[in-house]
Amino acid sequence: MVSYEKKFVPVMITPFNLKAKVDLDVVSTLIDFYLAAGVKGFFANCLSSEMYSITEDERLELTKHIVQYVDGRVPVVATGSFGLTIEDKADFTRRIYATGIDAVILITGHFANVDDSDEVLLRNFERMLKLTGDIPLGMYECPAPYKRILSTEVFKKLIDTGRFVYHKDTSITHENVAAKLAIAKDSDRLEFYDAHTPNAMFSLQQGAKGMSSISGNFYPEILVWMCNNANDPSKQEEVQWLQSELARVDPQIHIAYPMSAKYFLRKRGLPVRTISRAHALELTPEQKQALDDIHSSFLHWCEKLDITPVDVEELMLPKVPLDPPI
Repeated sequence: MVSYEKKFVPVMITPFNLKAKVDLDVVSTLIDFYLAAGVKGFFANCLSSEMYSITEDERLELTKHIVQYVDGRVPVVATGSFGLTIEDKADFTRRIYATGIDAVILITGHFANVDDSDEVLLRNFERMLKLTGDIPLGMYECPAPYKRILSTEVFKKLIDTGRFVYHKDTSITHENVAAKLAIAKDSDRLEFYDAHTPNAMFSLQQGAKGMSSISGNFYPEILVWMCNNANDPSKQEEVQWLQSELARVDPQIHIAYPMSAKYFLRKRGLPVRTISRAHALELTPEQKQALDDIHSSFLHWCEKLDITPVDVEELMLPKVPLDPPI
């Protein structure tokens, strides 16, 4: 996923039908929506996808469908480090890579227990690299099963293997993000994405390749605008204003996530049901009102920044087939 532009890469949610089965038709519609918003890649089979609540076969089927529907228009990455042993994780990594994705993401918390040392983590990563040939890999400091933040020393050692092309960071603090970006700049392969929306302006201006945050499942157009304009000297007043707005609402969109995102996308007109395997409870009236208020803020942001929201009604129109060749 190497390029010189800033990119927004959404962490895709998984729509379910009324029987709580993965709804691949709605997945296709969501892909159309994201692409219309201007995203430059997809992170499939991730925490937002409820990857711990779907089966192994569903992970593979979902990822394969996304790859086939995207059809090379933008890169696709997906999590692959599932299984009890390193051998199991390597096996699933090979299987999900075979779906056609561009890189397999490894969850840092999958390679050491919470009380294990960095030496244990590095030994397990080393075994994983030996078992996965030349498959392009990525790292993700996922909050589950627990958040394993990589130290700068570990981060550098992993980058120096030459196997990693993608990193999704959840360091949160500007100090930690800046330290990792200083290391990442020396790699001609690694792309660094910040998962923390309140960091967007800072990370993009410090050299991150882009953002990959859950807010893209509410208003991807806004994150695309931020990626496109964070480094534009003529737009700094607007960038700073938008960053303050994104930080203001960010705690609220995390409540009852990913159900909150599904409610928001449905409010925007997408056929996403408020059904989740990861969050079984219905949203409360107070939670819905908070999301309704954020939707009003989103429309205000678009108006102020001259952003055209995706026309979901037009997006939903039946596709007119092309005339067959004569």
